[in-house]
Amino acid sequence: MELTVTTLAGETAGSITVSDDIFGLEPRQDLIQRYVLWQLAKRRAGTHDVKNRAEIMRTGKKMYKQKGTGGARHGSARANLFRGGGRSFGPTPRDHATDLPKKVRALALRHALSAKARDGGIIVVDAAAAKDPKTKALREQLEKLGINNALFVDGAEIDSNFRLAARNIPEIDVLPVQGVNVYDILRRSKLVLTKAAVEALEARFK
Repeated sequence: MELTVTTLAGETAGSITVSDDIFGLEPRQDLIQRYVLWQLAKRRAGTHDVKNRAEIMRTGKKMYKQKGTGGARHGSARANLFRGGGRSFGPTPRDHATDLPKKVRALALRHALSAKARDGGIIVVDAAAAKDPKTKALREQLEKLGINNALFVDGAEIDSNFRLAARNIPEIDVLPVQGVNVYDILRRSKLVLTKAAVEALEARFK
């Protein structure tokens, strides 16, 4: 597969041939869904908690005598039945993460890239760099390219000026190639790859 390479100024900078094993697969939605569910579950804090009857600070004395009152039999006021008592079957801190084999994760990432390529959502630029960390200048460049919702993936290191200029633009994310993931690819309408990122991805999946 051959993709056109452009510059941030909107000029054509040649073309690049990418591997069909990474960008030309038939996308499988089941793999992509498994990855997204795994990723979202893994980042959950799992710190939700409620007090059960053992954690309620309340007297444990029997409320009234067992017989002769005409009412139901009750013991501790900490029981889950009463207002102010413990909660039944409430959430407790736990880990929501699930297991997903490394090979499945790698395959899902390739299918996400292929899905983006099939939809025409991949843009390849020669470099993602800026002379000055000016958000206004970068926003004007992106508007000329028709980019208002995108994920930029650069090589192993991101240009500091570009990162500083892009961080104040809504719906624009910047990641090094090590941090590329399925969820961030899907949540943005465009995937902008630098030539260094394409080379790194092909080396990673070779």
